[in-house]
Amino acid sequence: MPRWWLGSMLCISLLSLTAQRASAAFPGFPNFPTVDDHRVVYGGNIKTIDETDDDDTDDDPVVPIKMTHMRVRSDIALRYARTAVICKVYNPNKRPQEASFNVLLPETAFISGFTMTLGKETYEAYVKEKEVAKQIYNDAVAQGVAAAHVATKARDSNHFQIKFNVEGWSNATYHMKYEEYLERRHGVYNYAINLLPGALVPKMDVIINIKESQKITMLRVPELRTGNEIDASEKDAKYNKAVIQRGENERQAKIIFAPDLKEQKRLAEIYAEKTKLSGDPDSWNIGYDSTEIDEKQGLLGQFVVQYDVLQPKNGEILVNDGYFVHFFAPSSLQPLSKHVVFVLDISGSMYGTKIDQLKKAMDTILSDLHADDYFNIIEFNGYIKVYDIQEPDKSQRSNFTSNALVSLVPPARASAENIAKAKVVVSKLEAYGGTDIYNALDAAINIVQKGNLEMQSTNVSLAKNNNETDSIENKLEPFIIFLSDGDPTVGETYTGRIITHMSEKNTGPNRVPIHSLAFGDDADRTFLRKLSLRNDGFMRHIYEAADAALQLRDFYRQVSSPLLSDVKFVYPRSQIKEGSLSRSQFRTINDGSEVAVVGKIADDVNEITPQMLALRSDSGGRARIPYEINAKVPVIRGKNEYFPLERLWAYLTIKQLLDKRDAGDTSLSELGDDGPKESPEKKALAIALKFSFVTPLTSLVVVRLNKTDVKDENLVDAETVDEPHFLAYRHAAAPPIATLKTTYKAESTPTGLSIASDAGPVLFAVSSKRFSNSAYGNQFVGQTQGGYGAFVGQSHAEHSSSGFSYHSSSGQSSQSQGGYSSSDFNPLLPDPGQVFLPPSQPPPLIICTDVVTTTPTTTTLNAELQAVYHLEGYEWALDNINTNEDAFMWIDFQGLQVTLKLSKDANPPQEPGGDYECWPKAPANSEKGLWCVYLTRCFAARNYTYDDYTNKSCYVDNRYAGVCCPKNEIDRKL
Repeated sequence: MPRWWLGSMLCISLLSLTAQRASAAFPGFPNFPTVDDHRVVYGGNIKTIDETDDDDTDDDPVVPIKMTHMRVRSDIALRYARTAVICKVYNPNKRPQEASFNVLLPETAFISGFTMTLGKETYEAYVKEKEVAKQIYNDAVAQGVAAAHVATKARDSNHFQIKFNVEGWSNATYHMKYEEYLERRHGVYNYAINLLPGALVPKMDVIINIKESQKITMLRVPELRTGNEIDASEKDAKYNKAVIQRGENERQAKIIFAPDLKEQKRLAEIYAEKTKLSGDPDSWNIGYDSTEIDEKQGLLGQFVVQYDVLQPKNGEILVNDGYFVHFFAPSSLQPLSKHVVFVLDISGSMYGTKIDQLKKAMDTILSDLHADDYFNIIEFNGYIKVYDIQEPDKSQRSNFTSNALVSLVPPARASAENIAKAKVVVSKLEAYGGTDIYNALDAAINIVQKGNLEMQSTNVSLAKNNNETDSIENKLEPFIIFLSDGDPTVGETYTGRIITHMSEKNTGPNRVPIHSLAFGDDADRTFLRKLSLRNDGFMRHIYEAADAALQLRDFYRQVSSPLLSDVKFVYPRSQIKEGSLSRSQFRTINDGSEVAVVGKIADDVNEITPQMLALRSDSGGRARIPYEINAKVPVIRGKNEYFPLERLWAYLTIKQLLDKRDAGDTSLSELGDDGPKESPEKKALAIALKFSFVTPLTSLVVVRLNKTDVKDENLVDAETVDEPHFLAYRHAAAPPIATLKTTYKAESTPTGLSIASDAGPVLFAVSSKRFSNSAYGNQFVGQTQGGYGAFVGQSHAEHSSSGFSYHSSSGQSSQSQGGYSSSDFNPLLPDPGQVFLPPSQPPPLIICTDVVTTTPTTTTLNAELQAVYHLEGYEWALDNINTNEDAFMWIDFQGLQVTLKLSKDANPPQEPGGDYECWPKAPANSEKGLWCVYLTRCFAARNYTYDDYTNKSCYVDNRYAGVCCPKNEIDRKL
């Protein structure tokens, strides 16, 4: 499975040291023991150990820290999974030793809780705004006060790691919680956990509970995998040592996996052999640091559960406590005929294995085309060639320096003869030259627009009477498959202008989705993701491994069978709270996938009456016929705590708001009747703080809790994780600052923060980048939402006269109807004693002895700002700097966040390709002869106002504060 399909990657690595290596050397405070410092921590005391002590000499063997118990618990309800991994370790030595806790998270998962208990002390993580957490971190380090800061690195960071000391002869327990939505692919939901503890564990068990509102029609557990393969299928061997228990009502299931030491060893040997054969250079580095582990023991692999449910023909709507989720997975429909344009990078960087894998994948993909499909093949390096499949040898090349336009040819029908010719074309591809992305994509869009116009020359046959439906004849569903492994190097090389041009060109009735495939680690995934988001598509990362051809083929099969197009879910405005509805329009829905829409129900509404509108294929596949579903669903106001759709709404809403932010396009912006609304980033941040989700906008702040701050029944213990409270969730609860009495000292390093105290062990927190989030919520079919928690509340499943399935829940208690009681698994109960605080007032988190320090002000004297940012003469700018971001920031007229970075370097930033011509937005778009340069290079800008600047701003090197400046004013001196 390629890493962009990685499921839950759980890895706990243990690093044993002969003594504690981290230290915190601050005047007036005791240093924590180092490798040469014979002191150990016992509770709140640091004790000196004599080197001649008979009980602890240098000759005494150091026994590594042992993991004694690893438990994983997951509750999946309505495709929404909440997972907890709880590990218990023991230090059998007299001296403290360092251990590390690692979780390699799914790319789309949000961390929602972390605690660890060292002896009698408990450390808990709280979610704060990223900049607030960073300020807390910096202030703590500066003042000799500690707060560990663990942050994700936007979409590139899904590896969570904390290192800490375990006192001699004592236990430590750590507990990570995260939540994820299970996407439906190839007709199944995939849930995966990677079991990579780094050592054989005496007691290991995994329990996965599934509860759905519809019958579970398929459930399988394939043999453990490495995490570097494509999704398992029904052809893969089953793992017969997993215990599957089904409930009596066929809507529930429990999967138990409890390998003993013998089975763990067998699985580890299989995993090691598979990874050697994978051809993946990173295969040994998944989830653990290879320098920490000499033996490849305890790496069991990826435990996968796949299931599907009965999909009601007209979809399903679930209602609870003022929220709803609307699922829809079409089936039994004729696939739409499609027009696929393959845009293939054959530049020099594709030479060797990559081009061979591309040829192999394309050979299979061409065979998968249906007889009614049409296709084009465009190859590009420094030249562009659009192949005429009928006469491929006569196809002409052109490049950006030639005056002639790229020769366009009509799409070829996917007949057996044309497919055979296309395979010959693909087999002759050779990799060399540069990379002209601009002209390759421009040609692809031209082909789609021209091809569809020609195909629709017969236009539209309208309804002739009330008994006939409208149909659109000769309509093909187009999409572009764009594969590249690098940056643009020929022609237009500025990615921002490429995105802008393609987005402006790709409009109208023949607008075409652009799906980008980033082949290898050198591809500019940020650029490709934004390009696809702006053009109704999505980006996927193809990893350089032996199965790259399979990755390409697997991806294509997900998008190759569109069943519906132009899909719209319509909800009467009076029934839904304004601004609460998630994405409700989808370009296509593909076979084997599922879409979901979530929202809040307006007050005093007793029923909702949604409508779904789309176009489907006729029996021949070429015409488009309107497809409509109407539903009526009663709204029950009772609350079922085990069916919290509120949390599902929060998860999906954050994901889609982050997509809007990343796309930076007005078509995805929140625009209301009265103008721009709150920016997507601000809305996502507020929701993330409220629900304690770690996102690209938020970070974890780890604080030490006094033992009296945590109720005994809430302490995490590996022996009691089956109790109902172990996955209790929080709504932005504040840490109990008043009881944080221990003095901390911290030492910052490039990789993290070492924290020493006079009454406890060291905490070392780091965040490391790992892998790429290629999808991050922008599915080609939308996202599905589900619930979590055991269905202890009574559930009512109904079917309307229209065949539409709906499901509502009340707050009444009932016993489980399955083959086992709800007490067998009920890990997701909210804590009734939990304190709820509004997200708009995050409390300060400066921790010191008997003192609560407020976060210091960020106000800085203008003179200091001038010196820091080298803005002498640009006084108008000083009052408008966001010092936390080192940037100018404002919301433009489209409601989008604009961030232009300021440099602290005395040498102004420059555009890598040289200054480029720009046109300001005001006062007149016709103003010419201006060039984009960094602000301080433009002498004329000294006389601007801030409003002038916002209207004449531009980007230097994709991020810095540029200004459109007259050429004679650039670098002018006094």
